[in-house]
Amino acid sequence: MFPVIEEHIRWIIAFAQTHQAWAPPIVFLLAFGESLAFVALLLPATVILAGIGAVVGAGSIDFFPIWAAAAVGAFLGDWVSYWIGIKIGPRAAHVWPLNRNPDVMARGERFFHRWGAPGVFFGRFFGPVRAVIPLVAGIFQMPVIPFQIANATSAMLWAYVVPMTGSIAGTGLEQLWRTVIPMTTGSQ
Repeated sequence: MFPVIEEHIRWIIAFAQTHQAWAPPIVFLLAFGESLAFVALLLPATVILAGIGAVVGAGSIDFFPIWAAAAVGAFLGDWVSYWIGIKIGPRAAHVWPLNRNPDVMARGERFFHRWGAPGVFFGRFFGPVRAVIPLVAGIFQMPVIPFQIANATSAMLWAYVVPMTGSIAGTGLEQLWRTVIPMTTGSQ
């Protein structure tokens, strides 16, 4: 990653830790952006969400508000992407930044055609196609109810998995820190 981006990521995580009341709105915006077709290609939100999860694991922030904010943000981001797909149709592929990454849209279409509604669910867990799957579902006029069922269930699971992964890593690092530091300072 670029040093400037890494600096911004660290700043956002530190801000969420210091200003805990802002953590859920920050997580909501990150999850929304991560799920929005045009923004997701530019925003390293998953890394930041995992970092905030590490802060949760360290006991600085409660998990439930983070999970709820991530789930709602992810759900709404996919819903907006689906709606854009319905309204704009195939022209969406010609809007920046998708027009700079035509392979992402093509992979999303193949994934959607192969898997259908389950593809909307599982697509949330596959990197760059995550945000284009709902857009493609809208372009190809997937019925609303199956889309929203896959959207809601995958958003709730994704919102648990991403911060929890960071939380588990954060807890493990904190335990390692507590174990290693006393050993090294005591041996001097």
